[in-house]
Amino acid sequence: MSEATAQFIAKYVKTNPESLLCFPSGDSPTGTLEKLVQAAQRGDIDFSRCWFVGLDEWVGMDKHDHGSCQQYIYMHLFDKLKLPAERIRFFDAKASDLNAECEKVDRYIFDDGPLDIIVVGVGLNGHIGLNEPGSSFTSYSHVVDLAESTKTSGQKYFSQETKLEKGITIGIQHMMEAKTVVVIASGEKKADIIQKIAEGEITENIPGSILQKHPNCHLFLDRAAASRLSRT
Repeated sequence: MSEATAQFIAKYVKTNPESLLCFPSGDSPTGTLEKLVQAAQRGDIDFSRCWFVGLDEWVGMDKHDHGSCQQYIYMHLFDKLKLPAERIRFFDAKASDLNAECEKVDRYIFDDGPLDIIVVGVGLNGHIGLNEPGSSFTSYSHVVDLAESTKTSGQKYFSQETKLEKGITIGIQHMMEAKTVVVIASGEKKADIIQKIAEGEITENIPGSILQKHPNCHLFLDRAAASRLSRT
């Protein structure tokens, strides 16, 4: 899964070397990012002309906080590629005015986008990014109250119990306007929600379901995550 996803992204970037890219944090993309870094270090792909925007962040954290989304992306991708700061735009989730921060990220995407590729994992409740169940399909960047399941599952990224209440995220409308969406998921625990996202009712209660309507959405799964799809 990770190798296939990395090859797909690498092929796109080779053809579009100034792409605007968005990657998630979490368990699902780790292998893909490792493969991309290895390809870059071999000289098989060049990210130096690409632009990057962060997908989401826990409110109150930045790249210096262990367990933050930024810390993950910097550790697994940006630092290894030695990317200059001016090519990276993340939410400042410690800003005093988070709505203004959302507007800044929106403007960044509007001015330089749309996103060429956005990669997303899928939460067990169907969230993509931190667009929790009930998020509007027409939303751009916004602040969200985290679902209880997200607060619980998010603890695995921290060395001690950490209070998680809100997130800040790129909205679903940005994903729908992206040229390419890549969804990655692995493991039996994701099989139910993947089936609902790919083949079930399109509803804001399962945010990822709207991607059925995206004209260029690609699903990269391992066998376990794909096990309940009717079209495997």
